Amino acid sequence: MDRDVISEEASAQADLLAGTGDFDALLEAHRPRIFRFVLASLRDPDAAENLTQDCFMRAYQARAKFRGDARLGTWLMQIAANLVRDYQSSSRLKFWRRSRLSQLDLQDACDLVPDRQRSPEAVASAREQVRAVWSAAADLSERQRTVFLLRFVEDMDLLEIAEVTGLKEGTVKAHLFRALQTVRAKLEQNK
Repeated sequence: MDRDVISEEASAQADLLAGTGDFDALLEAHRPRIFRFVLASLRDPDAAENLTQDCFMRAYQARAKFRGDARLGTWLMQIAANLVRDYQSSSRLKFWRRSRLSQLDLQDACDLVPDRQRSPEAVASAREQVRAVWSAAADLSERQRTVFLLRFVEDMDLLEIAEVTGLKEGTVKAHLFRALQTVRAKLEQNK
């Protein structure tokens, strides 16, 4: 992370703690990352949109309770991870979740990746790889999938993942190791 981003983050944290922060700027800065994580976790665009809005609503309502112990982005990601966990464990939504789980068109997800003048063959290959990883990640346990997505979709380091999930760093490493083994095994199996 470069110094300008760190100083902007520190300034936003100080403004939030003082109650003078521009919440719209906070939303604009962190919304894509939160949405990406929730979408990757649920694979349901409508639910991801709703939970992303809920995340920022909860953050806005709890802004006075933000102590500044963690970075603002980590705090928001923790709220999002808790919302995803609650959503997935909600028994009254299980039927709808199962029926809509496959609703996300992987073609649409691949189209969100920036195009760098790739050939049609490279695009097709990349889509197939994304589809295979999505399929393998879908079979992971909830904790393994959360750790996997935070590490590889959100590019968070192990300490940040530990803060977000409330797990110890060693436990995060163990879940990540098992998730990687499972995903690699499934990818090898499908070759």
